[in-house]
Amino acid sequence: MPARQPKDLRVRQILFGVLLLVIAGAIAFTIWQNRPWTVPEAAREMKNPIAASSADLDSIRPIYRDKCSSCHGLTGRGDGHDASLYDPKPTDFTDAKHMSAITDGELFYKLTEGRKPMPSFKKRLSDEQRWRMVALIRAFLAPPTVGPASAAPPAH
Repeated sequence: MPARQPKDLRVRQILFGVLLLVIAGAIAFTIWQNRPWTVPEAAREMKNPIAASSADLDSIRPIYRDKCSSCHGLTGRGDGHDASLYDPKPTDFTDAKHMSAITDGELFYKLTEGRKPMPSFKKRLSDEQRWRMVALIRAFLAPPTVGPASAAPPAH
């Protein structure tokens, strides 16, 4: 039986080494996943060629609901039903301080290229649709307009 003990010890050492490699890999992946999102300067300087009109925003809303709202939420707050599954959390498009630091070109680049867990929309949406999406994202910061039909009735 003494000959078996060194073999068992060797197997345990190998398994321990494999476990350490898996743990180190998981830590490295987490660090890599949470790195800052680097956007090239040329992309950062791009300007949105789409003027945000109601028709443009209305045309892109169904696509936003279908492809973005599960993470970013219907109102862009980053509170969609899948948001809690991700780290880092989806961007809150209603955070004025954060959004004022991001250019339209950066938003377009991020929509185009994607980065896990966010997919790339380069092949899923046309350039025009992605620019309209940038306009819609910006519209989440605008206060909702109150028309006569939605105003509260006068109190008597």
